[in-house]
Amino acid sequence: MTDTLKKNLKIILPIAMGVFLVWYSYNSTTPENRKEILFYIKEANPLYVFLSVLLGILGHVSRAIRWNYLLEPLGYKPKLLNNILIILTSYFANLGIPRTGEILRATALTTYENVPFEKGFGTIVTERVIDVIMLLLVVTIAFFLQTDIILGLLQERGFNATTLILMALLGAALFLLFIFFIKKSNSAIANKIKTFVKGLLDGVFSIFKMKNKWLFILHTFFIWGCYIGMLWIIKFTVPETISLSLSQLLVAFVAGAFAMATTNGGIGLYPIAVSSALAIFGISSVSGDAFGWIIWIAQTLMIVVFGAISFLLLPLLNRSK
Repeated sequence: MTDTLKKNLKIILPIAMGVFLVWYSYNSTTPENRKEILFYIKEANPLYVFLSVLLGILGHVSRAIRWNYLLEPLGYKPKLLNNILIILTSYFANLGIPRTGEILRATALTTYENVPFEKGFGTIVTERVIDVIMLLLVVTIAFFLQTDIILGLLQERGFNATTLILMALLGAALFLLFIFFIKKSNSAIANKIKTFVKGLLDGVFSIFKMKNKWLFILHTFFIWGCYIGMLWIIKFTVPETISLSLSQLLVAFVAGAFAMATTNGGIGLYPIAVSSALAIFGISSVSGDAFGWIIWIAQTLMIVVFGAISFLLLPLLNRSK
């Protein structure tokens, strides 16, 4: 298989999967249910949708401010407006071609703020590491707040407490064995993994050496608070989901986050994942699907509209560069 074909497959497969999941979601519901879902989407209170989108924008602005805290120790302080436009443009690019946004983001920073590509990209990698840590924190909180429900669901599917403990111990043992093997090995793959992990750890620990570390941490929690708040506000658009607690919505948030990470902007899979998570708490498939589609449409339109505007404004506001 040629490199060109591999690259094309990486672009085409996620989009094709997303289209298939949309088709599957559409055809797996009855005509009556589809009418109800469309009714909920059409009748969604615009105020709550607007507030959800506003929180998303605030989260992106906060991310732009936080980005400068990573760049300052390197001797750079880009314009805040440029940061915001670059971030929104990168998210817009990710909707079309997965994972190109990070490359575009570092390239745009080089073009408009004269930050060397490798340094800009290094700060983006650090951001991604922090995002993974925050997602794991949310997963842990959701698990502890809804332990009984989640364990009960696993038991219904044939996983008892003993099995889960044994699986956890086995997973921990394999992980420790893997670390031991990598540490002792001098193979090319092992050295690459060690270099990669060292770079990630250096990026994380560099946060505690920066001048504005507490502001960086504060913005990190604010960004993720905005993400969770976007989902929480949408619950008021569907009558059956209004009574859901924050801890229950955290489970849906985690499911949606993994859907976003594994598909092209969550297309097709995001509403299914969110609806499946809400079904754990007795929410009907119609209400769950409507909730998932409303939040996904709101998020996607936000990225499309503001991302496209940012894509056009960025070169216009930086004509000299």
